[in-house]
Amino acid sequence: MFIVEDEPLARDELKYLLLRTGQVEVVGEAEDIAVAAEAIRRTAPDLVFLDIHLDQENGLQLAEQMIQWEKPPFLVFATAYDQYAMQAFELTALDYVLKPFNEERIRATLHKINQLSKLSAAHQLAAKGGRADKRPGPLPERKLPITHDGRITLVEIRRIVFIGTEERHVFVQTVDAKYPLDTPLYELERKLEGSPFLRVHRGYLINLDYVQEIEPWFNGTLNLLLKGGFKVPVSRSYVRELKQCLGL
Repeated sequence: MFIVEDEPLARDELKYLLLRTGQVEVVGEAEDIAVAAEAIRRTAPDLVFLDIHLDQENGLQLAEQMIQWEKPPFLVFATAYDQYAMQAFELTALDYVLKPFNEERIRATLHKINQLSKLSAAHQLAAKGGRADKRPGPLPERKLPITHDGRITLVEIRRIVFIGTEERHVFVQTVDAKYPLDTPLYELERKLEGSPFLRVHRGYLINLDYVQEIEPWFNGTLNLLLKGGFKVPVSRSYVRELKQCLGL
């Protein structure tokens, strides 16, 4: 793994805690983006712990570079600032660790990454007919970060039944909770590309996996009855695409 941190004391503390776990080998350290980018490409670590405030630079810029690489490393942000968590998870970070560092928290992060690595390797092994790559890449994002009440909740995408609007406010409805958020619906639609979500109305995105019944309504429109007892309208302009997606 590789550490990007411009404060020597914080870098040493993080390195010490990581090595104490006995689960990782630190292959390099850097304190600015240019040096870090070149060194990470050269050493090809599986994992990078990245600070956000790097003197006059922003670690998010390095993260944006790395996710464009053919085989980006797993990424964990290690920082004193919690206001960047939303951006971090949008950049496919697997965790967000706040300073001062805690050994138990570091161990939990490494455990999570170890489990994801095993799952990723298994997927690659199956896809290649028994031949796995030496170093697995990150899994696709499976959680949606939602900011509410001053906190960030990571909602599993598979548990989202639909996303709707109510008095011009967007909300996410899961199987057991409702979360208001500020992100526009069109932006959520883009983030959920590749997931089983479909726009069925100007104000609704639905998870196709939760559709139970289709109810004809007025003037060629429909109502969808979703698992959990939810009902969502379908505008006429989206009926054809919905039927195609459901094989009707």
